[in-house]
Amino acid sequence: MSDTATESGAMRLAQAASDSLTDGMVERLSITGANALEVVDLLNDEDTKDAVIDLIGKLTEAHKTGALDTAFQLVDLIHGARAAATDNMIERLFIFVEHMMNNLANEEMADLAHNTKEAMAAAAEEASSHQSSGGLFSTISMLSKPESQQALQFLMSFACQMRSRTVEDK
Repeated sequence: MSDTATESGAMRLAQAASDSLTDGMVERLSITGANALEVVDLLNDEDTKDAVIDLIGKLTEAHKTGALDTAFQLVDLIHGARAAATDNMIERLFIFVEHMMNNLANEEMADLAHNTKEAMAAAAEEASSHQSSGGLFSTISMLSKPESQQALQFLMSFACQMRSRTVEDK
């Protein structure tokens, strides 16, 4: 085929494409081209270019290690949980959180937690510094002390109170 025939065919193809484009199509193509050039122009900024290059590198690495699949699975999970959550479920969740905050986030609970921590630390220090001789007679001797009996009485009272309160709740 001669160069003239090729040029003639190309001209006819260009003319056919030009004739088939509507004003709306030309407008959309112009807008798309302008948007593409705007995005490419953003890459002239060094920080943006570095961020995009870093993102592409991390995206490639995430794909190679399977982390990208995991990320999308997590997104699917969150979306599914959000879609499955009803207004009633959300309301009950907020009621539960409010109840927990009212019961646990108060000065009495803070004092109890602090006192418990301090008592456990002191007891651990005291127990670690005490040398026990061991044996049955040593245990009987320890049980004969009033503070041991008071501690056992406290633990028994605590256990009984917990049991009765647990039965009342049921």
